[in-house]
Amino acid sequence: MGICVCVFCNLMFSLLQDQYDVIDKHTQSGLDLVERYVKFVKERTEIEQGYAKQLRNLSRKYLKRGTKEEQECRFTNHQAFQDVLNELNDYAGQRELIAENMITGICVELTKYLRDLKEERKTYLADARKAQQNLEISFKQLENVSKRFAKEWGEAEKAIQQAERTENDITATKAEVDKMKTLAHGRTHTAEESRNDYAAQLQKYNKEQNAFYYSEIPQLFNKLQDLDERRILSLAKGYIQFAHTETAVLPIITKCLDGISTAGKNVDAKQDSIRLIEQNKSGFDRPADVEYEDYSQAIKPATSENNINHPKVRTKLWPFTKKAKVCTPRPGGPDPRSAEAQPQGPTSPVVTGPLEGDTPRLRHLICKQCHLVVDSEDFSHLPPEQRRKKLQSKVDEINKELQKEQDQSDALVKMKGVYEQSPQMGDPASLEPQFQQTAQNIARLRGELRKYESWLAEASGDDSTNTAVNNNNKHRSLPADLSQNIYSEFDDDFEEDIEPPIGQATALYTFEGASEGTVSITEGEQLSVMERDKGDGWMRVQRANGDEGYIPSSYVQF
Repeated sequence: MGICVCVFCNLMFSLLQDQYDVIDKHTQSGLDLVERYVKFVKERTEIEQGYAKQLRNLSRKYLKRGTKEEQECRFTNHQAFQDVLNELNDYAGQRELIAENMITGICVELTKYLRDLKEERKTYLADARKAQQNLEISFKQLENVSKRFAKEWGEAEKAIQQAERTENDITATKAEVDKMKTLAHGRTHTAEESRNDYAAQLQKYNKEQNAFYYSEIPQLFNKLQDLDERRILSLAKGYIQFAHTETAVLPIITKCLDGISTAGKNVDAKQDSIRLIEQNKSGFDRPADVEYEDYSQAIKPATSENNINHPKVRTKLWPFTKKAKVCTPRPGGPDPRSAEAQPQGPTSPVVTGPLEGDTPRLRHLICKQCHLVVDSEDFSHLPPEQRRKKLQSKVDEINKELQKEQDQSDALVKMKGVYEQSPQMGDPASLEPQFQQTAQNIARLRGELRKYESWLAEASGDDSTNTAVNNNNKHRSLPADLSQNIYSEFDDDFEEDIEPPIGQATALYTFEGASEGTVSITEGEQLSVMERDKGDGWMRVQRANGDEGYIPSSYVQF
């Protein structure tokens, strides 16, 4: 065989069945190892994918969204945490990439290669079994020829001995002697033919046996050895790929971790403090010094109880007082004139019954005199700087909604064009309700945008200074007879700020204003329209007795 004969061939020299089984079991064990490794890598990818999913859910859970969160993220410590969550989300993406690369680079490749190896091994083992069966058949033929040769040679020897005994017998006739010689000659000829067949079969078997041991089996098991070695090398590459798959993404993972470290370094405490101050500064002037009150002077006699000088009580500064929040007079909100909204105490007057010309502006002015801060639609209850920021935020919000509605309108136009070109896709007329609704929304949003832009311009102008002064003046002590001074002090303001009706309306149905912010009306009642429907289905009206509130727009005829 020489040194080139493989190890597997040495096991087959004895032609023992158990040695053949060793080769079969060894190669099968190698293929089973590849399958186990593929299964191991798949389970590792499932772990990576689950880990990445949990990381993404975790980062998504703590990411902040919305207006309040956007304001908080202006601070470096809040923004740094958001950056940490974003980097963690990117880190999760790298774990997913590791799982994907392991599936495609290891599992898919090895599974395909394993399928080819199984087919190749099956072919080689089948050829080896076939060659062994052919050799066994040839050996059986040799045994049969050998037995026949032995049998024919024995019969030939018997025939020759019988012919010699007949020839030596003096009583035998010549014919009997010739017959026995002829029979012995025939037997001898048959034995010679059997010997020739045996010699040929023996030569054939020896040739096939040599080919089996020195050619066929070495080649087959050399192929099996090569197959097993290729399988081992492929498995080794899979081991290396297992590590390189993760090594390839380590630079990006390192960048994610560096980004988290950078987010921590970017936190600036001083900058956050300054930003908080700038964001929440009120714009009010500092209060003046408290004047000296001389209580040692004798109290002058008073002619009536109304002339008694009550001691001045310095009220708390407005920025530090608690706000009595009252919602704007929309349906479902609290009524500013309700008893719950009235402050209690000696400096708070009790206003009973509706006031003549009662309007939201009038109610706001009255509440200012009563130290009651009412949340108004134009945010006039806020300090100047905060009011400007609130109005700017509201303008931006309306702009976003308006852009969204305009985009929807453009999409409807395109869809209508598609329907007109391809009627089988839909009826263009079915889009009309959506067109009308979108147009109403756009008109409503544009009206609100103009309104808030005008308020923003007012808050950004010189009026903010006057508002701050008026807000400071409201903290001074109030006169005793406040119910009279309210009208005398703000007569000019009422003449300018009272909202005139924009039209008249007739109630078509009776409406019971059960919710806060609404007003009850009866069928046929004449109403003054103070505010049109802005697209929400409600309009603000005023009754003849001065009651004002919201009613459904469909209940009246404008």
